[in-house]
Amino acid sequence: MAEVLKEAAESRAQDDARIRRDVSEMLLRIERDGERAVREYSRSLDGWDPPDFRVGAAAILHAADELDDELKTHIAFALDQVRAFASRQRDTLQDLRVETLPGVVLGHRHVPVTASGAYVPGGRYPMLASSFMTVAVPKVAGVGRVVACAPPRAGKGIHPAMLYAMDASGADEIVCLGGVQALATMAFGLLGVEPVDLIVGAGNAYVAEAKRQLFGRVGIDLLAGPTEVVVIADDTADADLVAADLLGQAEHGPTSPAVLITTSRELGLAVVDAVERALLDWPTREIAAEAWQREGRVLVARDRDEAVELSDQLAPEHLELQVAAHELDAYAGALRNYGSLFVGADSTVAYGDKAVGTNHVLPTAGAARYTGGLWVGKFLKTLTFQELTEEGTRRVAPAVAAISHAEGFGGHARTAELRLERAGAAQ
Repeated sequence: MAEVLKEAAESRAQDDARIRRDVSEMLLRIERDGERAVREYSRSLDGWDPPDFRVGAAAILHAADELDDELKTHIAFALDQVRAFASRQRDTLQDLRVETLPGVVLGHRHVPVTASGAYVPGGRYPMLASSFMTVAVPKVAGVGRVVACAPPRAGKGIHPAMLYAMDASGADEIVCLGGVQALATMAFGLLGVEPVDLIVGAGNAYVAEAKRQLFGRVGIDLLAGPTEVVVIADDTADADLVAADLLGQAEHGPTSPAVLITTSRELGLAVVDAVERALLDWPTREIAAEAWQREGRVLVARDRDEAVELSDQLAPEHLELQVAAHELDAYAGALRNYGSLFVGADSTVAYGDKAVGTNHVLPTAGAARYTGGLWVGKFLKTLTFQELTEEGTRRVAPAVAAISHAEGFGGHARTAELRLERAGAAQ
């Protein structure tokens, strides 16, 4: 049993039933009333009701003019890294064609979806990097049309830096809408936007619930909740660095879990002290302090095996390893449940979030037990095919007919038997 040096405070339970009901009512009304409902929700929730919700070329150029060249250079660098890694991942997905028996050819093709929609969150912070992950990556996959939606800020449309990043990432259409109404617009095909096949991207509880309810009408990536981080550290770790990485994720919002699992009680106590010191002048102190108070935890494990077990139980979105260099491979090889792994003290979550190249749309709330995060393969359908000759029929049809009869599917059996008779006659 791990020792608990700091436990999370009792969280205020989210009214999931209310959110489900509200989202259901919104989606039903939007599906019924179309653009009129979208406009009313946008006006009442975001104070935004322009003549056209689609963002035109003039607005995109104006946003570009508002950014300094240095930031544009950094955005270009980050996009290069994300595209390069996605391209390398795509290269690993090879089409297949193989003769499994004489006269039996099986295979698959990787075919991109026709259109995808990206929700780019911009409520508390203008999330530039989200466009890299949800717009640039599907373009690498070969998606023909990518629609990007982002909420208005202060009644002035999409934040200029976000808008520039969405355009630079390759969005074919950009729509200034937030929340449930944005996802419904992409799924149902409203406001002059043709329906998409897949919707990806993170958002608040209402966005996550809208994705859940729209699944089936469209595909989704995953249900991403509040972001979270777990750091596994031993007595070689720098307490100030660990504290900074915990608070770096805590600044996302007051419900963001930040957890330290350590094999050193002394380090655990030092990190608790380091967090309190860091919070004295932390840039986003108000948010990070509340998150740490509510969701921060420090657990002391007996050894590496227990540390791995605790981490796998949590199945965190982001998992950092700040342990002795000779232990890194052993930890990395043993761990199974995480969204993305950051190996060594020089690897911090912020790198993966912004510019190193991996995708930051990752499973939360324990979902890493059964899924990975967003990647180029999510935008591809693996489509199988089969191609048989008469020789293939002679080898396969007897088993097919027998199994079909055993299941009571006489019609299935007959389709195989007819071909078997013809194949025999052709000999």
